[in-house]
Amino acid sequence: MTTPATPASPGVRMLDIGPEEAGQRIDNFLLRQLKGVPRSLIYRIVRSGEVRVNSGRIKAEYRLKAGDRVRVPPVRTAAPVPQGGGGTGAGNRLEQRILYEDERLIVVDKPAGMAVHGGSGLSFGVIEALRAARPEAHSLELVHRLDRDTSGCLLIAKKRSELRMLHALLREGQVDKHYLALVRGRWNLGTRVIHAPLAKNQLRGGERIVTVDAEAGKAADSRFKPVEIHAQASLMEVALGTGRTHQIRVHAAHVGFPLAGDEKYGDADFNKQMREQGLRRLFLHAHSIGFTDPTSGRTIEVSAPLPADLREVLDRLEAV
Repeated sequence: MTTPATPASPGVRMLDIGPEEAGQRIDNFLLRQLKGVPRSLIYRIVRSGEVRVNSGRIKAEYRLKAGDRVRVPPVRTAAPVPQGGGGTGAGNRLEQRILYEDERLIVVDKPAGMAVHGGSGLSFGVIEALRAARPEAHSLELVHRLDRDTSGCLLIAKKRSELRMLHALLREGQVDKHYLALVRGRWNLGTRVIHAPLAKNQLRGGERIVTVDAEAGKAADSRFKPVEIHAQASLMEVALGTGRTHQIRVHAAHVGFPLAGDEKYGDADFNKQMREQGLRRLFLHAHSIGFTDPTSGRTIEVSAPLPADLREVLDRLEAV
């Protein structure tokens, strides 16, 4: 646990890092300490040397070690988010969506339309809302991310040791993640594993996108299995071998079956057809997640039911 040390000067805090904080990046640590401060300002005070570790300058990617002493400068933080608009209010609503919890982990059914963290004009996301609802929980951290428009299973670590263990499992492909996605037309590829390297931050018409790139891309594997096939669209179960940004969306479009409601990689005519069937967002849901802790043998398997709005779209497609 982080403990305060004697202040170096008025407004400056000196924090001693304990074992639970060890291993996290300094920028993420500061985001927790300086609630409401935008990430851009965090980077600026790190680059300027206002933040120091053991009296030395560090970079934003520096990972803290137990025993480090961090100098945190005075920074004006944002006003608390109003109860009705987010913060504690949103956190209390998320508490009702918890699918699983133990002393080390929370699995929450993230609603579509809510970002996993604040930034890019958003004052709060899932992690900020849960922290506001649980001010006594000092180590809540996102284990992974879901796109803002994607619903379903999201892992939140309650301890640094759990976060490190899960990050290791994710790097090794030892976390089972399954999604439900609706794609254009009648899927005719059977069960198909798509191996297509993905490159981030490619420009297309001034917009940053992810593209399939055999030369510069990072390895990405997705296993598509048909669940329901309708005249206009097919419901697929997708298992991820890797967790690249927009992986399912790009892989689906790559083989000619873009996701319903995908404004970035999808098909405009198909999206219009799906709006007529009641679809108001991206049809992508993190249906289940599971892993086994290699040290303790503890096994977690959690699933989130398909939201009612997506189920209603399927019911309408079945009736066509």
